[in-house]
Amino acid sequence: MANWSDPRPGAAPYGRDHAPRDAAYDAGLRAYMLSVYNYMASGVLLTGIVALAFSWGGATSPAAQVFVNGGPLAWLIMLSPLAIVFGMSFGQGRMSTGTMQILYWVFAVLMGLSLSTIFLVYTSTSIAQCFFATAAGFAGLSLWGYTTKKDLSGFGTFLIMGVVGLFVASILNIFLKSDGLGFAISAIGVLLFAGLTAYDTQKIKSMYDYVRGTDMMGKVVIMGALNLYLDFINMFLFLLRLFGSRD
Repeated sequence: MANWSDPRPGAAPYGRDHAPRDAAYDAGLRAYMLSVYNYMASGVLLTGIVALAFSWGGATSPAAQVFVNGGPLAWLIMLSPLAIVFGMSFGQGRMSTGTMQILYWVFAVLMGLSLSTIFLVYTSTSIAQCFFATAAGFAGLSLWGYTTKKDLSGFGTFLIMGVVGLFVASILNIFLKSDGLGFAISAIGVLLFAGLTAYDTQKIKSMYDYVRGTDMMGKVVIMGALNLYLDFINMFLFLLRLFGSRD
């Protein structure tokens, strides 16, 4: 039967007319999401390598000398990643894709320097166990966020408000030093970033409709990878605080 909605004479049937376009869309979406995951995984890998190298030697490692003794350099390393995240988030419209890529890799390196302290505090076995548990959970949650038909956008505000509340509680607990509050913060943190993993995945997927075929796609890929990177790292750190064994 001819396509009744197409006024062109001799138009192809509906199914055959749209099948190639649908296939191209699906292929483009898969390539787009694969780019996001490749950037995210490469960033996590780079962070891990840098953290391990910087902490090599234990008490005599560069990490111990910088962070145990404290000082301006320690604060610079810890705060620089946050500055880069804000810079990328609010300046992406003015930055080129190449600049965004450089900032992303610099961010991953600085995070590795900052996270090197976990190798001074926790056993290597517990770090590995929590890492692989996080990887398995992240993969499942991200897959669900990608495939679910449920609209998760309504959870975004709730999750972000939860992260802000978690940040405030963490600062408060620096002074209170409450083990109970610390446990609650870590448990809630795992749940919040688990939810954000699914939410961010669906949001990144939905952005493809707006950026495909435009110059913005490269930037959106990098920002999507950054969001998923932060979800993964935070979920890992909170899980490590809950179940990690200390040296």
